[in-house]
Amino acid sequence: MSLVIKIRDITRDFPLGQEVVKVLKGIDLDIERGEYVALMGPSGSGKSTLMNLLGCLDTATSGTYELNEQDVSDMSDDELAEIRNKEIGFVFQTFNLLPRTTALENVALPMIYAGYSKSDRIKRATEVLQDVGLADRMDHKPNQLSGGQRQRVAVGRALVNKPSIILADEPTGNLDSKTSLEIMNLFDEIHRNGNTVIVVTHEEEVAQHAHRVIRLRDGMVESDVRK
Repeated sequence: MSLVIKIRDITRDFPLGQEVVKVLKGIDLDIERGEYVALMGPSGSGKSTLMNLLGCLDTATSGTYELNEQDVSDMSDDELAEIRNKEIGFVFQTFNLLPRTTALENVALPMIYAGYSKSDRIKRATEVLQDVGLADRMDHKPNQLSGGQRQRVAVGRALVNKPSIILADEPTGNLDSKTSLEIMNLFDEIHRNGNTVIVVTHEEEVAQHAHRVIRLRDGMVESDVRK
C-alpha cells in the first residue's frame, strides 16, 4: 500500500506569555491510502493540534510531514492553501456553510478556487449531492435544511474536488443519535468507495466505525490499534 501521510518526529509548541507549551511531543505516524482512522484523546491531548497539522491549517515547530509524497513541512501559506483545496476535504462539527447560498453553490465552492468552469462545477456538485442523498435539496439554503442535511452538504463539499483525504472534526458533535448514525453510515460508504477517512472524535460510538484507532495522550501517541 502507498502512504498518503508520513509524519516523523512532529512537535508543536505554543508560546504562552514567558512559557512555551509543548502540545505535540515528537509524533511519528503513517497512514496508508484507503485507511479509515479515528483520532481520539481527552481534552488537551493534542488531537485538534494534530488535525490542524494534518489538514495543513498549521505547521509544525519541528519534524517532517509528507502528504502524498510531497513534503509540506516548509511550505508557504499560499502553497498550503493550494494543497488544502486540492488534497484535503474538511468536514467540521459546525458545518461551516455559507448561509445565503444554496446547497449546490456551497458544494461547488472549492471548485471555484481550483479553477473549474461553471458548467463543470454544476455537473460535479450535482453528482456529489446525489451521492450524499440530497438530490431533492440542491436549491435549498442551509436554514431550510435539518442538521443532518446540512452535514451532508458539508460532506458533499469535502468530496467535490476528489481529495486524497477526508478529514472530519467531531462530525456528529451537533447531531442527535439517529442522525449521527446516518452520517457515520455515509462515512462508511465514502470509505468503501476508496477514500482515506480520518475522523477526530471523543465518542467511542463514532470511533467504532473506523478500522484503526489512534489515541493521543499528553501530546504523544498512547496507542495505535488496527481492527
